[in-house]
Amino acid sequence: MSKQHDLIVIGAGPGGYVAAIRAAQLGLDVACIEREPALGGTCLRVGCIPSKALLESSHHFEEAKDGLKRHGVKVGSVELDLPAMLKHKDSTVSALTKGVAGLFTKNKITRYEGTASFTGPGALKVEGKDNVELTAKHIIIATGSKVAQLRGIEMDGDSIGDSTTALSYAQVPEHLVIIGAGVIGLELGSVWLRLGAKVTVLEYLDHILPGLDDEISKDALKIFKKQGFEFRLNTKVTGAKVKKKKVVVSADGMDDMECDRLLVAVGRWANTDGLALDKIGLQTNKRGQIEVNEHFETAMPGVYAIGDVIPGLMLAHKAEDEGVACVEHIVTGVGHVNYNAIPGIVYTNPEIAGVGKTEKELKDAGVEYNVGKFNFMANGRARAMGDTTGWVKILADKQTDRVLGAHIIGPRAGELIAEIAVAMEFGASAEDIARSCHAHPTLAECVKEAALGVAGRTIHM
Repeated sequence: MSKQHDLIVIGAGPGGYVAAIRAAQLGLDVACIEREPALGGTCLRVGCIPSKALLESSHHFEEAKDGLKRHGVKVGSVELDLPAMLKHKDSTVSALTKGVAGLFTKNKITRYEGTASFTGPGALKVEGKDNVELTAKHIIIATGSKVAQLRGIEMDGDSIGDSTTALSYAQVPEHLVIIGAGVIGLELGSVWLRLGAKVTVLEYLDHILPGLDDEISKDALKIFKKQGFEFRLNTKVTGAKVKKKKVVVSADGMDDMECDRLLVAVGRWANTDGLALDKIGLQTNKRGQIEVNEHFETAMPGVYAIGDVIPGLMLAHKAEDEGVACVEHIVTGVGHVNYNAIPGIVYTNPEIAGVGKTEKELKDAGVEYNVGKFNFMANGRARAMGDTTGWVKILADKQTDRVLGAHIIGPRAGELIAEIAVAMEFGASAEDIARSCHAHPTLAECVKEAALGVAGRTIHM
């Protein structure tokens, strides 16, 4: 006999567990199926959180070695304790996964551990630690994504691995080669570069950070090269194999390259294998993603999908917002996500952040716009911090002055972008930001100055 719930969520990542909690808050009897023992999904367990812990720790290490002296702080010999650094990363993850479990208990969400698959409309079976059949009027697919494979390369989870492998190297590689100059490759490359590795990035395209503002991509390339990254653009990798305890990487137009570790970071695909979607008449695109309507409902009534399993940006916070909007529509008939105001961040040094449209997207759409830009070099707080690389750029509609996009490369960019995302959510103009008083001295003054620059009246530059 099957167990019945009002709503079943498949996957306990950022989208899934947030959807489950919001649904419980709205009075539904909610269950969540997750195959991993720890809750939180890829982002919390082996993605966003552990990588940010290592980025933060490696930044402190680099600062202690080379950065503190400019502030008049002298330190003795600085040594790396990699096991302690990895322990901090693991303890951070553990605390947060336990926190999600606590939230499930608090909100009376039933958790099933195992792999879910459809047996028919509104019906699922769970196989694993829990073996059970379930039914529900509403089912949300929130199974996230997995690492994309590259033809000719077989990952062994050690010498040749993905981002999960690169979070737990037992020793700092002498030479780390990364395939892919996107966010994941550059963030993890930054970690191991700071800790002493030689890092070479092979990228198929002629630029790094595809999808970001072109000006940021060009400036970031120059900055990362100064930091010690080696880039080989326009490079098509054709194969990799382990030979005599070394990894040999082959690419068109390049001699074979030898390294200690190879990180494959060429994107992600939707994790929809094994769901038996054919049992409910659903199909996926080439990346395994499911098409949904504006309310996240699939072609099968009562079955919804959110996060990385639907087309669009693969971002944890996007999945969270979609989970909330999906559930609120189910219960109240109202739910919406403003995709024009979802920020994206690269946690390198300097940080990179963007929200809304890029200049290229506006030009391609034939939209006339004004640009306001301000350099951190002219900001008092950035000067005091000794961190003046980068700039803030705001794009506003030429006729209405409404903010259409913003792009930042520089200190605390990931925090600064939030102000602009909120402004865009409320339909603010550049003038609205410019007229808002910003405390002095703060990095946020750069946002105000860039907004002033839209009208050609920047004060401090």
